[in-house]
Amino acid sequence: MYSNTLRPYLTAVRSSLTAAMCLENFSSQIAERHNTPEVESGNTNPTGTPHRKSKEVLLNPLTISRNENEKVLIEPSVNSVRISIKIKQADDLERILCHKFSRFLMLRAESFVILRRKPIEGYDISFLITNSHTEQMLKHKLVDFIVHFMEEVDKEISEMKLSVNTRARTVAESYLGQFA
Repeated sequence: MYSNTLRPYLTAVRSSLTAAMCLENFSSQIAERHNTPEVESGNTNPTGTPHRKSKEVLLNPLTISRNENEKVLIEPSVNSVRISIKIKQADDLERILCHKFSRFLMLRAESFVILRRKPIEGYDISFLITNSHTEQMLKHKLVDFIVHFMEEVDKEISEMKLSVNTRARTVAESYLGQFA
């Protein structure tokens, strides 16, 4: 299922997400007659730093790190949970591919119900799961999707990197073959 080095990391993410998915319907304490995701309802003060008016509905954020370049931030609240993922990027080519891949997905965020259009600062991609999502979908399937996404995104970027390198080698050989 997972590689041996990835298994403990994904197991920790799976168990933490399962615990954070205990969401319930909760009306906003800021806006009357609104049910907004509390994890998203932060305001900014005049200095530009975020502060939240209803800290009692927010749970402690949790960062699960495999290394300094690969981590997950789980920000739970009473009615929503935001999951931000930093994808492994070893070199410039992987950084470009990751940026293009995550941008491709975020432009199609309406097709992915739980995907945010803009990631949290310092992360590559973010998901927002609200209590209405857990009422419409199975919680364990949402967790499975996030974990499967994390597992597959590394494979996809590695495959794209191999494809780009192969294509570059072919182009270089054909170009340099003209001078031989």
